[in-house]
Amino acid sequence: MTKKTEGDARSLEAILDRVEAGFEARIEELVELARIPSVSAAGYPAAEVARSAEAVASLLSDAGFECVEVVPLEGAHPYVIGEWLGAGPEAKTLLLYAHHDVQPPGREAKWRSPAFEPTRRPDEGEAGRLYGRGVVDDKAGVVVFAGALRAWLENGTPPPVNLKIVVEGEEEIGSGHLAEFLRAHQARLQADVLVLSDTANFATGLPSITTSLRGMVIVDVRVRALDHPIHSGMWGGPVPDAATALSRLLARLFDAQGRVAIPGFEDDAPAMSAGQRARLEALPVDDEEFRADVGLVPSAELIGGGGTNLYERIWYRPAVSLVGLEGMPLAEAANNLLADAAARVGIRLAPGQDPARMRARVVELLGADPPWGVEVELSVETEAAGWAVEPEGPAFAAAERALEKGYGRAPVYIGCGGGIPFVGPFAEVLGGAPALLLGLEDPICNAHGENESLDLADFRRALRSAAVLFGEL
Repeated sequence: MTKKTEGDARSLEAILDRVEAGFEARIEELVELARIPSVSAAGYPAAEVARSAEAVASLLSDAGFECVEVVPLEGAHPYVIGEWLGAGPEAKTLLLYAHHDVQPPGREAKWRSPAFEPTRRPDEGEAGRLYGRGVVDDKAGVVVFAGALRAWLENGTPPPVNLKIVVEGEEEIGSGHLAEFLRAHQARLQADVLVLSDTANFATGLPSITTSLRGMVIVDVRVRALDHPIHSGMWGGPVPDAATALSRLLARLFDAQGRVAIPGFEDDAPAMSAGQRARLEALPVDDEEFRADVGLVPSAELIGGGGTNLYERIWYRPAVSLVGLEGMPLAEAANNLLADAAARVGIRLAPGQDPARMRARVVELLGADPPWGVEVELSVETEAAGWAVEPEGPAFAAAERALEKGYGRAPVYIGCGGGIPFVGPFAEVLGGAPALLLGLEDPICNAHGENESLDLADFRRALRSAAVLFGEL
């Protein structure tokens, strides 16, 4: 080892000591952010998302980012942007991405503690878990990036890369204004590598780099059979109702084994590459652990037919789910035939599938020949392509080194069954710059559900990895 590399190693260890010394403070920062109910969905107060943006801007400024701004866009929840360019014009520049908006809290009675009162349970896991909406998706990502820069600056050794950061306020509702934001700030956002914080690890304590995302098409189906609800005893029998008609429509989507019955559903799904296949087969997949992680009741069977690796189906094949149903809440049911009923059909696309072709297939299937002549209205709420990359080149090698140093074990490469629609557009704006998708979600974190939680040992490891990554890149 040369004197220079010895000095670099000592400096890195000092920076990691700073991470450790500030760990409890980082948890408190996360708790304060997660107390703000920054739900971006319609019907929730936009003022809280704006308050969250101000809190994020304050945190970034305090950590050492400069030129931090809350960026308003007409009709959108605010973004936050900032930068630290102390490495100079010859150094590489990283564009960091996270989001500060969160999903609605869901059913209050199902939470072990209130959704927006972050609660630490020290007896769960190596360092405990923190429960609360947004603690893992994705306010932890904001704190990780800020904490990593803070550790370098507090150590008196500025990072050898320039940093730019974007924290979005509408990711959970589809990033509808992202294209406008990118157009408006393209020059300021230019960077050599994109680093995102919004994905998952394959297992708790196992660092993972995501190399593929599924796309999405969301179709809302609305059925109208009557112009008002009517008494089921007086009229039930000859009169069709909306709920039954909707059930008949939705039954077209699946066969008895749970296989998708949409004609041509997988026709344009690309075959897995040799690299994808090899990386998938290297993962420690356990079917019983899988069942436990998702919370299947003991009697439930996996659907859709066997013979395929579970994660191949989740990451590289398309799927259909009913993600919303509307009719009459049971508590308000009055023995009426329902006049109206609706469902939201979520279609996950294999990376490389065409969203427009999938939309056409679904609309044709659900719109043709309505049961008993009821009125059917179809609307497409979301349409976004998937994304995939081969993990080659120095950026991925740097990420491997950083994650191994931060977690104490070599990372794995994984896919993601969900979608992040902005990854492709961001990469295009940056001229095809490599995108490193990292995250803190683990199989039991329940992001988007009640009792969302963050493993605090992984939070520490992610802080360490981010600090190392700034040096490795």
